[in-house]
This record gives sequence, C-alpha cells and structure tokens, in this order.
Amino acid sequence: MTDQVSCKIKTHCDECPKSCENVITLLSWTKGQHVPANKCEQNYMIFLTKGTLLVNSKEYAGTTIYENHFILQAIGSKIEMLAMTDVEVIIYRFNEPHYICETRYKKAIENAEAPLIYSPLKMVPALTQYLEGMKLYIADQMICKDFFDIKQKELNFILNCYYSLQDLYTLYAPISAYTNSLHYFVMQNYNKVKTVEELAHLGGYSITTFRRMFKNLFNEPAYEWILRQKRNGIMEDLLQTGLTISEISSKYGFDSLPHFSNFCKTCFGSSPRTIRKQRQEIKKI
Repeated sequence: MTDQVSCKIKTHCDECPKSCENVITLLSWTKGQHVPANKCEQNYMIFLTKGTLLVNSKEYAGTTIYENHFILQAIGSKIEMLAMTDVEVIIYRFNEPHYICETRYKKAIENAEAPLIYSPLKMVPALTQYLEGMKLYIADQMICKDFFDIKQKELNFILNCYYSLQDLYTLYAPISAYTNSLHYFVMQNYNKVKTVEELAHLGGYSITTFRRMFKNLFNEPAYEWILRQKRNGIMEDLLQTGLTISEISSKYGFDSLPHFSNFCKTCFGSSPRTIRKQRQEIKKI
C-alpha cells in the first residue's frame, strides 16, 4: 500500500496584503459581560450562535436574543449588550450589502417598514450551516479579503432566498430609515470630496447650515472630523490592504502622488513607501 502524502504547507492569510479584519468577527463573552453603548460606524448583523444576549437599542429596546437568532443594527445607531449566559456571536459589518439579487434587495429596501415591535429573526438551517463554516475559517485565521467578499455575497444570497420579503422588510427597515439621514450622507460621501464646502454642496446644504448640523451630529467641526477619517483610512490601507500607493492616492481624492506623499509626511512623518516598508519589516519579524 502506498503511503498517502499530504501537503504540509499552510497558507498564512494573516500575512497576506489582502488580509482583512473586523468584516466578519467571532466573539465569545462570559456570563455577565457588558458591552457599553457604542455608535455603529457600519451596519451590523449580529448572529447569536450560542447562549442568551440582552440588547438595548432604539429598535431593540430591552430585547432578549436567544441562540440561533439574529438582528441588524443600522450604521449610526447605538447598541448596548449584556451576556445573560456564556455567549458566542458572529458580527458582520458592512456599508452596502454584497447582494447577488439586486432587484430583490432594492425591493426590500424600498418597501421596508418599521414594525411596531422589532423581533430577532430565527436562523434557517442554511444560515446556521453557513455560520458554522465561517467560525471554522475565522478560527483558522483564513481572513482573505477576496474570500470574504465571496462569503458576504453568499450570506446575502441566503437571506434573500430563504427569508420572505416581509422578513426582509423588517430586517432592512433600520437601514432604509437611515439612508435618508445626514449621517448616512456623510459616511457615503466624505471620501469623494476634497473640502467641507464640496461636501455641503453635494448634499444641497448651505455651508453655514451644514457646518452647524455636522457639529451637532458628530460633536466636532467637519474639517477636523474629515481629516481624521482620511488619516485613519490612509494608514489602514497602507498597512492592511494590497492596494497600490497610486490606488490609495486616487481613493482619497489626491491630485497627484507628490501631493499624497507630502500629506503622509505631514500627518505621519513618513512617505507612503516608507510606511509600506515598515509593514513588510514587521511581517518578517
């Protein structure tokens, strides 16, 4: 009998430029652990795969989520959580769903209507199996961006195919309401403009009104907030993505690579290429 030979090479996805974190995460909390109220910077789908969780938000005020149920919290909303038992949750963060059936999703969004009482949805078998697979990939640190893009599409395929339109209306209602808000407009467009004035004009606001509304919403001046978001986004892209320096420069609206390089030197003390080299050195350690 011939001995079977298996490959001993393991792909280290966490060392790949396309590795990504915090898109789909697996968390475990012990009984009594409290997660303080925080504003969602993205849309959150929270899947409870083990235990009992008490959540408190505008939509789910004092709601108990039981094992194999899930909820959606819209970007800009606040949610507080308390583990009533030892729990295990999978959190999927997104700005726009990676849908396959665009027509069905848009129909759900357009007809979404907030119910009198929000109730967590029960996981269907297909969704349960999907999440079990994701737990395995996450545990093995298989965190490839391209792979996760595919898995996000699969998740939305399951939601669109195994849940009724009425379920989807309820699920997406918070997103539907939020898409008409100033917060949504800012989060979707701040990377597309170079100045606060451009952002105000894009939204049809006078500059004075926009600055006032922005500060009331974000608790800091628009210019300072946009600059901070741009700095954080650029550093994250340089350190954690496979985007080229030219692609990052274009993504954040810089006219030229020298302009982008000067911005990085001013904000970070190093050029984009130097920051990239630092990442490579860290990977070698």
